[in-house]
Amino acid sequence: MHHRTVEELMTRGVVRARPDTPFKELVRLLSENDVTALPVVDDLGRPMGVVSEADLLRKSADQSDPSGMIPVPNLEAWERAKAEGSRAEELMSAPAVCARPEWNVVEAARLMEAQNVKRLPVVDEADRLLGIVSRGDLLRIFLRRDEAIREEIAGDVLRRTMGLGDADVSVDVRDGRVVLGGSVEYKGLIPVIEQLCRGVDGVVSVSGDVVCRTDDARHSAPDT
Repeated sequence: MHHRTVEELMTRGVVRARPDTPFKELVRLLSENDVTALPVVDDLGRPMGVVSEADLLRKSADQSDPSGMIPVPNLEAWERAKAEGSRAEELMSAPAVCARPEWNVVEAARLMEAQNVKRLPVVDEADRLLGIVSRGDLLRIFLRRDEAIREEIAGDVLRRTMGLGDADVSVDVRDGRVVLGGSVEYKGLIPVIEQLCRGVDGVVSVSGDVVCRTDDARHSAPDT
């Protein structure tokens, strides 16, 4: 199996900001390039942080309502500092949470989830910016053609990894939903096959009716 890498999915030629980029220029960069965030890089091209629309909107949220009907929010000290900032280095979320180009989709998605971020600057061995990968980029794996998913499961999972042929287990894929059928020698193989299928990029769900040809529970599944 081959998980797609961050390098395959990331956006290159990233629009970026410098630490001293002023507020209005940040807004212009976001608007003109139709992006929602910008990595902020130092003189060597290394990400220092990320400034997003949410970071910039704190300035608007901190303004008093002319009608006097909406109270000014009670911001934390760090939020107040951002609201009063005027340059990228004062407004950005830092430090930048970065990914490496050789990471697979699973690694990038887990880091996004753990750090509660929507995008990751991608850096090389010297921490220089190469690109950026977003949640939307990672979701593109679910646009894989059903036939490509079926071929990967039939070839990589069943034939090469599990040593099974078309006569043993059948595979049908529709809209990313995998349906398995057929039979295997031992019951312990069934959850292994299902787990490996779930690990194929683009798979939404795995179901089916694979049965075992023997009840001999003493046999275990082969190493995968």
